[in-house]
Amino acid sequence: MSITAFPIWFIDVVGSVLMIFFSFISVAYCLRLKKRDPTNIIINYLLWVCVALAVFAISRSAGHLLKQILFMTEHREWWMTIKPFSGAVNTFTFIVVASVTLFFERTWAIYGTILKDRQALQTAHEKLIYLNQNLEQLVEQRTEALAISEQKYRRIFEVSKDMILVTRTDGRIVNINPAGKQLVGLHAINDAVTERRCFQDYLSHSEDWAAITQHIENRGFISSEEFDIRLGDGAKRRVLLSGSLAKSPSEDGETIHFLIKDIEQRRQMQKQMAHADKLASIGELSSGIAHEINNPLGIILGYTQLLLRNEDPQSDRFNDLKTIEKHVRSCKAIVEDLLNFARTSSPHKERLDVHAVISDVIHFVRHHSDLKAIQIETAFTPAPPRVLMDEKKIKQVLINLLMNAIHAVEGSGTIKITTAFNPADSRISIEVADTGHGIAKENLNRIFDPFFTTKPTGEGTGLGLSVSYGIIKGHGGSITVKSDPGQGAAFTIRLPVPPPL
Repeated sequence: MSITAFPIWFIDVVGSVLMIFFSFISVAYCLRLKKRDPTNIIINYLLWVCVALAVFAISRSAGHLLKQILFMTEHREWWMTIKPFSGAVNTFTFIVVASVTLFFERTWAIYGTILKDRQALQTAHEKLIYLNQNLEQLVEQRTEALAISEQKYRRIFEVSKDMILVTRTDGRIVNINPAGKQLVGLHAINDAVTERRCFQDYLSHSEDWAAITQHIENRGFISSEEFDIRLGDGAKRRVLLSGSLAKSPSEDGETIHFLIKDIEQRRQMQKQMAHADKLASIGELSSGIAHEINNPLGIILGYTQLLLRNEDPQSDRFNDLKTIEKHVRSCKAIVEDLLNFARTSSPHKERLDVHAVISDVIHFVRHHSDLKAIQIETAFTPAPPRVLMDEKKIKQVLINLLMNAIHAVEGSGTIKITTAFNPADSRISIEVADTGHGIAKENLNRIFDPFFTTKPTGEGTGLGLSVSYGIIKGHGGSITVKSDPGQGAAFTIRLPVPPPL
């Protein structure tokens, strides 16, 4: 060996020895770690790698040392024979290291999954322990929350002023709230009997149920549709109906939930508003017509009276002129009623005792009408407050109502005038009721229309109630009527009572 090759020889020999030394130290250190944590897969992997590298270090270092010895002893041909075996051992060692690495890579993936599953099982175990320890308390809390929720919605169901109804798809009633029972007259029937009823039995028209179910079948709901239902007493009531199909998971099948709102009062109010608008329009038209007709009538009446002065009362001409005068006066009376109906001037009001005003009217009627067998009775509320009114106009209204009542009883019957005071709304009511022939239902909505009358031709102008309606409205009050054919009629006037001075 030359001096120039010595560093290479030294590094080769010393490196081989150090490789064996460090590989065995690594193996020893991994064995110590494995004793501390035998199940740790990382340590096991490192141990296998270190063992393979130690084998590689022994193989490579032994080969290098053997090579140097053979070269020093001039047996190079021996090394050339051994060299392939040494390389094969090294290659095999790297194959083992690679195999170990691949094996532990898959093992590590499985190990990670096992760790996740273990963590999930641990979490589930902790939850189960918590539920087991607190199950009774949790059940109690859920039960209380459910009871509160049920109570809240049950209260809404019970106290709702609108009808809440649950039915089967064939219309059989499942549940109905108290307001609904009251509306259709089921409040006096027990629940067992109620649930045998069908909702379509309370619809005024048989085809309405088919329309409702068709809506729900097509869209799954019906929203704000108007229908007529029959009440317990047989009367009809307009309602606004909404409903939706509820798919129940129970064996009972699907149900339909309805919300039904009574809109009869709103409907009547709309009719009254339309009626008031119509009266206002007629009033404006009547005012113009009355003024245009009144002047010619005055001239005709004046000339007729002038001609009568020079005529013999026994002549036919005198009788003809009297006939003209009679009918002209009748026309002027109609025109005067038209003007009273259309007049918009404010009444002259003062605080008066309503009973004194009624008594004066009764006294006047008794002295100027043939009452025959007609009895006028009174039922006055004690000590009513004074009402702010125009005495002449209110008397005109009362006289008109009394004369209509006298005509309705047809010579024999009773007319009763009743007063009442309601402190809640500060209104006093005056009811004029008779035992006459009553008013047909189809005429009830028309009796306050101008020129509408049920009296024979020549006995009424059809303006009395229209004028009365305008007078009462001018006082801030209302006038209504109730009647059944053959059972008389009752007109009710309600006037506001001003606060005391």
